[in-house]
Amino acid sequence: MILYEYPFNERIRTYLRLEHLFQRLGELVPRTHPIDHHYALATIFEVMDVAARADLKSDLMKDLDRQKQVLNGYRGNPAISEAVLDDVVGQVEGCFNALNKQPGKAGNALTDNEWLMSIRSRVGIPGGTCEFDLPSYYAWQHRDAHSRQQDLQRWASTLGASAEAIHLLLKLLRDSGSPQKVIANSGQYQQNLPQGRSFQLLRMRIDPTLGIVPEISGNRLMVSVRLMRQEGERQVASTENTAFELTLCS
Repeated sequence: MILYEYPFNERIRTYLRLEHLFQRLGELVPRTHPIDHHYALATIFEVMDVAARADLKSDLMKDLDRQKQVLNGYRGNPAISEAVLDDVVGQVEGCFNALNKQPGKAGNALTDNEWLMSIRSRVGIPGGTCEFDLPSYYAWQHRDAHSRQQDLQRWASTLGASAEAIHLLLKLLRDSGSPQKVIANSGQYQQNLPQGRSFQLLRMRIDPTLGIVPEISGNRLMVSVRLMRQEGERQVASTENTAFELTLCS
């Protein structure tokens, strides 16, 4: 099954983008080829750019504090294991404290590194990191793989507190939803959302063998899914009744 996710607000959209970048970084750093490490470094810069566009640290700490209050509200519930609850609350508190100790925005410590910032200023320019533009960076790429990995791990560690907090918050958010089987009649599906409840994330699973791509839109009142089918080099609207799994997370 292919999983698609759709955020209902800008804060969750930012979290998902950063999660995507952190996952990419985790894939690239353990590799050994210089080109993989070039894109790992570019990914670190992307994380810094996304984090700089919003008050990420403040949002994360507010969400962690909110989750802690929600979790503590389950205490005394006979259906909830106190040991499991204590463990999750401990993880939330650990992420909160780590963020609280972090000076400034994610990756802020790297801005004092003139060498890294010289690369950052050119990495977005097509061909801007050629050896004649950045000879010292070209030399770094010729160092042994283990040495480059150590450098990347050190630089990425400045993003660690944010990465852990985002991972935990998105896990708790995803776990809050209950999947339901639905059918898009003639390739269209709409659902009115219950009032008084604020949903933050839609998750949709669909069979890849169907060759269907969803176009999702939504707001606090309604979600809408239009199913498209790839025909040659263009997409056309599907007119078939198609079943898929839908989860709304709050």
